[in-house]
Amino acid sequence: MSADVRRQLIPRGDVLHLIGALDGMKAKLLDAAEELQLLDDAGQVPAAPVYADLIQHAAAAQDLSRDVVRLAADFAQSPHSTNRAGRAVLTHLATAATLSSHATPHFAETAETALTQASGPTHGHCRANRMVIDHATARAYLRRASESLRDAATELNDHLGLHRFFPEPSRQQIPPSPLPGPASRHH
Repeated sequence: MSADVRRQLIPRGDVLHLIGALDGMKAKLLDAAEELQLLDDAGQVPAAPVYADLIQHAAAAQDLSRDVVRLAADFAQSPHSTNRAGRAVLTHLATAATLSSHATPHFAETAETALTQASGPTHGHCRANRMVIDHATARAYLRRASESLRDAATELNDHLGLHRFFPEPSRQQIPPSPLPGPASRHH
């Protein structure tokens, strides 16, 4: 049993490296969700929202999503993704990749709506509401993706706890590798 559990362990260094990458990506997603704002200081949609600014939100979200997808793809290619802890981490990474990819079209729709002309107070109000809903939805996707990355990091932190029970052997405990036998002579 203990040898089987030991084989399931992801090396401590790999775990710590991945936790660092997950924490960094999580922070980027949360920062973007906070910084990418539609509403002005009064909490209103600007009378003339600028398309160029809003499409930059979509571009930023797409860049973040690409990074999350790359993180998930890289982990999926690792041998660690097939053990119990790795499968749980991969599930959270897959969720984060999906959620982050949904943010981009909502930001893009917000920008597209900014281009439409409001004719009359009712249409202008509907347009503003649509922009608020699309933009808020995009930001929510970024936050939810960050939560999935947090959950992946939690899985890895829990996995680190197993390392206490199976410490890495010290140099004195590692048996020396056998020396190669004498080379055979050909006459």
